[in-house]
Amino acid sequence: MSQAETGTGSESRSPAAKLTLPTLTTMVVGSMVGAGVFSLPRRFGQETGVAGALIAWAVAGTGMLMLAFVFQRLALRRPDLDAGVYAYAKAGFGEYLGFFAAFGYWASACVGNVTYWVLIMSTVGAIAPALGDGDTVLAMLLSSAGLWAFFLLISRGVKEAAAINRIVTVAKVVPILVFVLIALFCLKPSVFAENFAGADYAGSLFQQVKGTMLATVFVFLGVEGASVYSRHAKRREDVGRATVLGFLSVFAIFASVTIVSYGILPMSEIAELRQPSMAGVLEEAVGTWGKVFVSVGLIVSVLGAYLAWTLMAAEVLFVAAKDEDMPRFLGRSTAADVPLPALLITTVLTQIVLVVTLFSDDAFNFALDLTSALTLIPFLLAAGFAVMVARSGGAGRWDLPVAALATVYTAFLIYAAGLKYLLVSLIIYAPATVLFVMARREQGRRLFSPRELVILAVSVAGAVVGVVALARGWISL
Repeated sequence: MSQAETGTGSESRSPAAKLTLPTLTTMVVGSMVGAGVFSLPRRFGQETGVAGALIAWAVAGTGMLMLAFVFQRLALRRPDLDAGVYAYAKAGFGEYLGFFAAFGYWASACVGNVTYWVLIMSTVGAIAPALGDGDTVLAMLLSSAGLWAFFLLISRGVKEAAAINRIVTVAKVVPILVFVLIALFCLKPSVFAENFAGADYAGSLFQQVKGTMLATVFVFLGVEGASVYSRHAKRREDVGRATVLGFLSVFAIFASVTIVSYGILPMSEIAELRQPSMAGVLEEAVGTWGKVFVSVGLIVSVLGAYLAWTLMAAEVLFVAAKDEDMPRFLGRSTAADVPLPALLITTVLTQIVLVVTLFSDDAFNFALDLTSALTLIPFLLAAGFAVMVARSGGAGRWDLPVAALATVYTAFLIYAAGLKYLLVSLIIYAPATVLFVMARREQGRRLFSPRELVILAVSVAGAVVGVVALARGWISL
């Protein structure tokens, strides 16, 4: 464990909790299996039929597997780099873009955490109308109570939180597997065949596939989870193994949930289901008990994912501060190895975004897509760094092709997200430079190099265009 600054200065710490391969793998699975999987039937039903879904999962699965291999190889080739995505971006492209990667990854986690609470309240809202779709005042207040309860839990220590996550991961995967098996048993071949080509409103096959890309990014977020916790790993090679094992496990689950749903209801009806749409699909198959079964599984799943993502978000800020790319106060930790200031700021931002959902027309889908968009730039930088490492010599035979494919895939995702989410992302990225300036001033360094000034100008210009576009109604939230 590194010596962390506290309010009273450095003091000795107990050794950091060392995470084993099973624990790291469950953290990957736990962070990936969350709100997204329960919303997949409707998200895909709004965009594509069976053919497009199969292609979309093939593209997303291949691309994300390349990213998983990227994190696996980098964990072994660069064991000196902790905190995964952020550290790789900094090593490859400099401190300012590394800062952007850290902030963007952290912000995406905070926005993503809001989708968890919205979906929980929407689920309960099916029997408690006062909660609506998870975006009423009462829903926000109850979500806030849960938010701060988790803050108190995590503040007790990483080891305790990781142990809870291991138990929750097992508990939440079981209902999803049961859903797939029941849907397969109740699958109607005629309905499945009617859904194969997609509905008229879905457009061309390319448009159908393109429309699903942000949804697939969201459900795969967390593939880098083990690399974020590399400093806690008992053995360094376990980081890469956990990444690939976790990815392959959840890929099979996600694709199965999507495809079997097309055999239960027509695509147009799936597109109109209330979220969590998986509950509506199972209700059609077996009755009310199926809806209740999925709803309970969702709540367990989402709470586990929220735990994992809050841990990862705080860890990224902490390591960035220890590397002097964030203000020093974010680099302080407790005797239980908890980065408390980083955890507090993470909880506060999640709380702010939770309040903002009261003013959104479709809080869940917007937060889901924005989470995906914010993550794309850090992923692109990490993949680009993997290309640089592979070209530096001593790389394995497949390292360069894998890194190149991961880079191309991530660039395609930015294109698929569209200009709207790129501009909104820049609106969030640009003001974050204040934290970078604070860190530089603490170190008595020049605020920006000439190259960093160019990056600053581009980000600010994009943010201004985004604000103008929102104000004039060219894009909407």
